Amino acid sequence: MPQRSPLDLPEGDPFGPHNLPYGVFTTPHAPHLRRIGVRYGSHVLDAGAAAAATASPHAELLGAATLNPLMAAGRPVWQAVRAEVLDWLTNPAHRPTIEPLMHPLTTLALHLPIEVADYVDFYASEHHAANVGRMFRPDGDALTPNWKHLPIGYHGRAGTVLVSGTPIVRPQGQYLPPAPAVSSSSPTPSAPSAPSTPSAPHTSSPTPVFGPSLRLDFEAEVAFVVGAPSPLNTPVPLSGFHDHVFGLCLLNDWSARDIQSWEYRPLGPFLGKSFATSLAAWITPLDALAPARTAPPARDLPLLPYLDDSTAEPFGFDLRIEVAVNGHTVSRPPFSAMYWTAAQQLAHMTVNGASLRTGDVFASGTVSGPRPAERGCLLELTWGGRDPVHLPDGSRTFLEDGDEVTLTAWAPGAHGARIGLGEVTGHVVPATP
Repeated sequence: MPQRSPLDLPEGDPFGPHNLPYGVFTTPHAPHLRRIGVRYGSHVLDAGAAAAATASPHAELLGAATLNPLMAAGRPVWQAVRAEVLDWLTNPAHRPTIEPLMHPLTTLALHLPIEVADYVDFYASEHHAANVGRMFRPDGDALTPNWKHLPIGYHGRAGTVLVSGTPIVRPQGQYLPPAPAVSSSSPTPSAPSAPSTPSAPHTSSPTPVFGPSLRLDFEAEVAFVVGAPSPLNTPVPLSGFHDHVFGLCLLNDWSARDIQSWEYRPLGPFLGKSFATSLAAWITPLDALAPARTAPPARDLPLLPYLDDSTAEPFGFDLRIEVAVNGHTVSRPPFSAMYWTAAQQLAHMTVNGASLRTGDVFASGTVSGPRPAERGCLLELTWGGRDPVHLPDGSRTFLEDGDEVTLTAWAPGAHGARIGLGEVTGHVVPATP
């Protein structure tokens, strides 16, 4: 039986011609030569080689070692290149040229597809923010007074944004020691004896200790990648979202909850977040996700004009995320439930005159839905460590050494198709001695 061509995909493949995400790869024969690739089914097209072979006017952009030159070229070029790639992969006339340039995905090493400029993390899920508020402020309002007036965010650390698959070393830092367990057994890094929260940690001492984090957590998020830059002192309105954002991908913003709880007041996240942020190896262009656009939840309060999207096109995305720990699904957060959209986040982060740079990444914050099975981090799933999550290999309150967290997602496409997003995986390894 003749072998199926990599250009002949099975019906319903989530990485078919309706998707075409971009990444960067190397082959075993040339491990130092990074190339731009386009995922197509279980194969990857060497986009630079295809551009050279077809005398494409975009050969220089596609021959780069990162996506940054292509992203900086702007939306008209993004659309032209996408149309060109689609033609290469689906036009029978190109088959003799393109087929030899397809590489099996399993044979390739995948790399961070962009040079990250700045990294911003938001707090855009009402369900996540309300759950955290109920844990930390049980006698007060779940949401802070500003939460429904602006998308809250903070600047993260771009230098530790890592490609999916990079091992995650358990971070060390200062934290307050947990209270002694009621039983005679000692607390372990994977199962602290009592829950602790940033506002009211349950500890046995007001004096911090130094050591590996005992409360390592994941956060299921969606990242948006800036392509075209913007000048200083030139805010980007809601309508400018598609001109500046190249695409989106999954992101895991790893969090050390005990380090975070000790350090975060009054300036917010620092060492508890900056040690590692995992980014998918594949960036899906916004144009591929046009069928997945959806309206955000109804607004409870009127918004200031620069954030008011009541008459704007729908800027939400219907992304169905799944979180697995050691292969066992623990959560299915719906991105369509996010209160603040990426367009509002972009407008807010530039309204003060801040400029955009090619390679800027801004993330949604933890994605959580209204149901317990839709919570996007262990802090919520275990309610601060009170209610362990049960896995086939034992219970968890927070992550143990050896645990592997995998985020996957898909979005509805045209005519019942599914649009696959590249996964994000991270394997927890012990703290460095």
